[in-house]
Amino acid sequence: MDNIKKTILEYARDNLGTEPEKPWRKYPGYIVLRHDNNKKWYAVIMTVDKDKLGIKGDGTAEIINVKCDPVMVDSLQKNDGYFPAYHMNKSHWVSIILDGTVPKDEILNFVSISFDITAKKYPKSKKER
Repeated sequence: MDNIKKTILEYARDNLGTEPEKPWRKYPGYIVLRHDNNKKWYAVIMTVDKDKLGIKGDGTAEIINVKCDPVMVDSLQKNDGYFPAYHMNKSHWVSIILDGTVPKDEILNFVSISFDITAKKYPKSKKER
């Protein structure tokens, strides 16, 4: 396992209490990170053909899909290493290439943001309303 993927999985385990899942026998390298309580995904790591991301050249690229605020999606995609989400809602998700283009700390920040966005929401108490 490459260093950046290992770092993401260790971060998810140590800081977010998430164990990686490999739900598809056909794609053993694909990894899902999701909440235990509501089963919602907050990140998916996968390998896709570069052309599916709009990258020129042959071969594949490892990416992570994370959910973020729709306002951020468009602006993020203007930066190197960010792409419209592969196989996810392109209004709410973004794909980040895991080749070193995007710094690890920035990726981990987006993993945390995605975790928070997809967390189970509890009704506000009367005091908070």
